[in-house]
Amino acid sequence: MASAPFAPLQPTPGRATSRRSASTGRAPGKRVIITEKPSMGRAVAAALGATTRRIGYLEGASDLVTWCVGHLVELDAPEAYNPAWKQWRLADLPLCPASFTYHPAEPTRDQFTVITQLLGRADVTTVVNAADAGREGELIFDLVYTLARCRKPVERLWISSLTREAILAGFRHLQPAAAYRGLRDSARCRQQADWLVGLNATRAQTLRARQAGADGVYSLGRVQTPTLALIVARDQEIAAFVPVEYYEVVATFQ
Repeated sequence: MASAPFAPLQPTPGRATSRRSASTGRAPGKRVIITEKPSMGRAVAAALGATTRRIGYLEGASDLVTWCVGHLVELDAPEAYNPAWKQWRLADLPLCPASFTYHPAEPTRDQFTVITQLLGRADVTTVVNAADAGREGELIFDLVYTLARCRKPVERLWISSLTREAILAGFRHLQPAAAYRGLRDSARCRQQADWLVGLNATRAQTLRARQAGADGVYSLGRVQTPTLALIVARDQEIAAFVPVEYYEVVATFQ
């Protein structure tokens, strides 16, 4: 699948989510449930009675439970925005795309295809984001949902336990996806900041080092570089430590 620009496509709750089955309280049609990991997918499927094994998902009477394998969707490389950016040149820095684009991760493309096909089924009317309860879970789900070009209504399962009771309670209290939009956006900002800082800083430092006669790639990052700086500073403090004689006062009071 070709790269696609990121655009938040999750619908806010509306008329489509208000149609309910009189007997079950569920929207008519099948429901796709997307978890972040296969282990959680199996736990959710067991709790809901979706026991028929398919390739990449488990099926029940009204639920199709599938899973990501971590991040199924990745940010595009610099050359996807501009072929000239494949070359490392100081004159091109900083690399700042007008909008970020994404592609399915190659090692897990088959699972991305499975999810895309499930979301596109005519008998599927609703989607449940059952990724991990946190901002990365929001991002992992939303990138797959967006790149699959799905516009079906989404609800959010927010649980911290995988016991059967906790899963069923979570499904009785599904939340609108829009309630977690801020977490999704903060995760997207984190991801794009990593791209901007990591690629630009690494290229700048490496090119300057090569001009000074050094070899290799000097990897810098939004998190790794400050963390490494803390470790180096502490190591230098230890190396420069000079023992100083001190005294302890021992007293007996009556």
